[in-house]
Amino acid sequence: MKTISLKNTLRLILLVSVLCNCNTAESRVYVDVSSPGARKLPIAIQDFTGIATGSEVSDVVASDLQFTNLFSFVDKKAFLETSDTPFSADNWRPLGVDAVVKGVFERTTDSSASVTVSVYDVNEAKSILKKQYTTKKELLRPLAHKIADDIYEAITGQKGIFNSRIAFIGYDEGEGRSIHLMDYDGQRIKRIVRKGSLIMRPHWSSDGKRLAYSYLKKGKWAINILNFDSASETEVFSANATDLVGDFTPDGKYLLLSSSSKGSPDIYMLQLGSKVLNRLTYADTIEVSPAVSPDGKQIVYVSNKSGTPQLYIMNIDGSDTRRLTFEGNYNTTPEWSPAGDLIVFSIMTGGRFHIATIKPDGSGMAVLTSVGNNEEPSFSPDGRFIAFTSDRDGSKGVYVMSVTGEEQHRISQKNIRAFGPSWSHN
Repeated sequence: MKTISLKNTLRLILLVSVLCNCNTAESRVYVDVSSPGARKLPIAIQDFTGIATGSEVSDVVASDLQFTNLFSFVDKKAFLETSDTPFSADNWRPLGVDAVVKGVFERTTDSSASVTVSVYDVNEAKSILKKQYTTKKELLRPLAHKIADDIYEAITGQKGIFNSRIAFIGYDEGEGRSIHLMDYDGQRIKRIVRKGSLIMRPHWSSDGKRLAYSYLKKGKWAINILNFDSASETEVFSANATDLVGDFTPDGKYLLLSSSSKGSPDIYMLQLGSKVLNRLTYADTIEVSPAVSPDGKQIVYVSNKSGTPQLYIMNIDGSDTRRLTFEGNYNTTPEWSPAGDLIVFSIMTGGRFHIATIKPDGSGMAVLTSVGNNEEPSFSPDGRFIAFTSDRDGSKGVYVMSVTGEEQHRISQKNIRAFGPSWSHN
């Protein structure tokens, strides 16, 4: 596991710089991501040429697009062109290809690389995207993710998720718990916060520039915020109680948390500028795990006021509380989808935890997992995928699946116990 300084870590995960020498055709949606069961778009991604690692970049682009389950791929052995030869629709129509991707690295230095990527519509024999990218050579993988994002948006009209990141808790023997970052596909894992003692699942701000987390500090809980812009972390709350972090509000000005400073845990809202704390619940029971809706108007949280932990929803000011879940005897760790149309959570059923989704009106509950214990779900930025913790392989790891429960697979390395994933919002 690679460990480097916080400042160097944050510098390395910064996004690829792009020379936006762009030529994008008139907007057209080639794949409707909202249409389940739609035909996969046949696409040909040619090996990028110009440097020895060019094909590795195009392989990552192909892997990113394949992850979405929206594309089918033509065998490279059938290609009649290479990336550095002119595009001709006649060379692709017999193969049943709808789109072709070419990439040529045009110039390089010892430390940087530049590539021009073109995407063509075969049926209309025209370019739909042409863009030049420049980056440091050690950032070729995030460059590939950026290219895939742009191709995905050109074809679907939707933002890609390939440069998003997942923060999680990792446990190393002898070192304890630490916060790690990895790409959405489990690559480029880096430790960014090492505490050694008990540290809880982190939460992203909506702009992806901050992470908030709780940890046990000399026998008492504290809440810290890690700032990526300044490469610093600051303690923002500690009340000599069990103080556990929740969501940032969408505007980033407030932080939800639960604290037992007044007795049983209640939910509070902390104004980050003034440090003013506003109490939202006043129950004698346990109220924890607050998560705010994307529009900033509602909070879903966990309470045992009914006798067992269940999900409840209230307004952002603590008013108009209603119970959301009535199935399962232990429901916890809720999170809203980016569109606000679903809530994902962990439900105990049959003696094991599983991942489930439910609509905010309490209808349409669906249990998505069936093997092992599955907890701590987190939506991808586009709401089409869910990261979660599972022990189905014998040790805890971070897994990803579609929002319908399909394509479940582990993305974290097996040599580290990984849990508590939190997917960035961008």
